[in-house]
Amino acid sequence: MQLTRHTDYALRVLMYLAANPERLVTVAELAGFYAISRNHLVKVVQGLVEHGFVHTTRGKQGGMRLASTDERISIGKVVRKMENHFNIVECFDQEQADCALDGACRLKGLLARATEEFLHNLDGVTLADMTRPRLRRQIVSLQ
Repeated sequence: MQLTRHTDYALRVLMYLAANPERLVTVAELAGFYAISRNHLVKVVQGLVEHGFVHTTRGKQGGMRLASTDERISIGKVVRKMENHFNIVECFDQEQADCALDGACRLKGLLARATEEFLHNLDGVTLADMTRPRLRRQIVSLQ
């Protein structure tokens, strides 16, 4: 299973914000830190705001911060919200499914269970688990 770059960047944004809970962070700061396109990060942040993971403040002194504590943000929930779909094989998509083996093949069920197990494992991990304390120190030291 491979996550989209959009979800990868969303997780990176959240980790950075978790490492800097005491202040507002700008998109420009994130773009510079991760060497990622500012335009792409704007779209990622919009998704994070839309799904309630991040709060933004407009204006000259504006920026963003986590919408809740890092202990309350599940990595599994972030991945589920930021990914468009989990159609890891063609037969998962009803509109695109055109397999001669459909109905007799057991691969679809196996991969569906594996995807659910993958997401279930991510559900048990919070943003705090991912950032404390080592990663938090590293992000702060690299700023």
